Amino acid sequence: MTQTDKTPADKNRVLIFDTTLRDGEQSPGATMTHDEKLEIAELLDDMGVDIIEAGFPIASEGDFRAVSEIAQRSRNAVICGLARAQMPDIDRCFEAVKKAAQPRIHTFIGTSPLHRAIPNLTMDEMADRIHETVTHARNLCDNVQWSPMDATRTEWDYLCRVIEIAIKAGATTINIPDTVGYTAPRESSDLIKRLIETVPGADDVIFATHCHNDLGMATANSLAAVEAGARQIECTINGLGERQATPRWKKL
Repeated sequence: MTQTDKTPADKNRVLIFDTTLRDGEQSPGATMTHDEKLEIAELLDDMGVDIIEAGFPIASEGDFRAVSEIAQRSRNAVICGLARAQMPDIDRCFEAVKKAAQPRIHTFIGTSPLHRAIPNLTMDEMADRIHETVTHARNLCDNVQWSPMDATRTEWDYLCRVIEIAIKAGATTINIPDTVGYTAPRESSDLIKRLIETVPGADDVIFATHCHNDLGMATANSLAAVEAGARQIECTINGLGERQATPRWKKL
């Protein structure tokens, strides 16, 4: 049974998506050896974490090997790899996770004006890329997560547009990242609630929240998002991550 198979049976269940092995490793001093990654993944699996983001397979050979081995060893959790909105990233990601009992591809692109300027894409060009890359990921894997990086600073109409595109292209989870950690709990709640109410097809996917702790609001924002209808929290052990970024899931 896949994660998406479970959703209709219990729509109120909140899934724990642990990214200690990916986002957590970005915390200064938190770099892990191959064996340490395998040990942590085994512990997370035994603890009942629903989804383990095991790494960023295209980033290095070491990351690819770790994700591949975790995928083969995991007994219970969905094993997820991260991929940019580029075909080589997505192919490499699937190659790493494909032997998992429950594999997932997590692909992302920055959708705010600042992030659109980095690859110098117009709104329409980025929309086309989202459609192409999510479609490609879904053709490889039934379980696809898509993230509009810097979602909380993306124009409302455009955010709705690209989320609808990702859903139609086959994404099964839509993650809403507060990439620079500036959102307050009421904003977090309102955004998730409005997206679920507004975007066509929103009832058919899981909405997730990925919060950063720059203002000390990551846990509060995550709980507010759940109250508004998010059913996946992205988090790490003890809040490890970029800028001590993610909520401490063991306290949720």
